[in-house]
Amino acid sequence: MPYPEHLIAPMRQDLTDHGIQEARTASEVDRALQPGSGSVLVVVNSVCGCAAGKARPGVVRALAESEVKPDNAITVFAGADIDAVARVRELLPGFPPSSPSFALFRDGQPVYMMHRFQIEGRDAGAIAADLKGALSTHCVPQAQ
Repeated sequence: MPYPEHLIAPMRQDLTDHGIQEARTASEVDRALQPGSGSVLVVVNSVCGCAAGKARPGVVRALAESEVKPDNAITVFAGADIDAVARVRELLPGFPPSSPSFALFRDGQPVYMMHRFQIEGRDAGAIAADLKGALSTHCVPQAQ
């Protein structure tokens, strides 16, 4: 049974207020990650404390500070967007399910993953630094 929407709406908004688009269905995930989609950051959002205090602030900070940005950024919510999260996990073979987590795709193929164990026990600044490094490595710089 999915989390009640009225309880998780503020947690969704933590990301959507910063331009990260929601993908609530498997077909929305497929559209965002189709071949030729460029670089796409996928944020698997969660209700846990490490999502609130570390993951969401870390990704927002990384996107704000990084000179190199993905072509698109989407979010799916674990425990709410059941089919969308399942589809993201299908597209990450070899990576166990993780929420919260970040995955970076290039033309529909995964090129980077930050798993929950890489989020827990770290602060948002350290998470942002790692994510900025991944963006610099895997995304084509955008024209200014």
